[in-house]
Amino acid sequence: MLTVNQFQRATGVNDELRDAWYEPVAAAMQKHGINTPLRQAHFLAQVGHESGGFRYVEENLNYQYGALLAMFGSRITKEQAMKYGRTSEHAANKQMIGNIIYANRIGNGDTASGDGYRYRGRGLIQITGKSNYRDLIQPLGVDVVANPDLLADYKLAAESAAAWWKIHGLNEIADADDVGSIIRVINGGINGIEDRKTRLTKAKGVLC
Repeated sequence: MLTVNQFQRATGVNDELRDAWYEPVAAAMQKHGINTPLRQAHFLAQVGHESGGFRYVEENLNYQYGALLAMFGSRITKEQAMKYGRTSEHAANKQMIGNIIYANRIGNGDTASGDGYRYRGRGLIQITGKSNYRDLIQPLGVDVVANPDLLADYKLAAESAAAWWKIHGLNEIADADDVGSIIRVINGGINGIEDRKTRLTKAKGVLC
């Protein structure tokens, strides 16, 4: 069983975040089979990256115009990015950004459906998209499709991450110590790979 001291040292969180997150994270890992030092190191590294060091449990979407085009240029037009992205003249329209960039993806409806913003990233691993929320109803025992904000709660933010991890076979990939494959399953690419690897090295140094 992961100790509170190990959790803090492996993640590098301060005392306040340690006290907030240790119990829900430890319980979630135990429940979903993240129960070996190597599995725990990989999990803590990835959720640490996705949550900005256990500080955020909801996607911000406060994108600047240029960043929107750089990151989501295939999903948003230049005109939309200028209209809804943050500029020196206006704040970002986070709701419209979410609805556009996540439209017709991961179980979401079109832009008008509002699904993109409704099912934006939440929880420690940033669960995104209606289909991913739907997949969590059974393992979590609550209807997070009907009430997606539940995933911003400490307990469900941690448990949703662990359940999603298990559903997608990441325990077995962690057993093989294949960080690249884990990142691709979570992110679809290798975004943030250096930070993820740094966090993994730190966690392994404590747990393994």
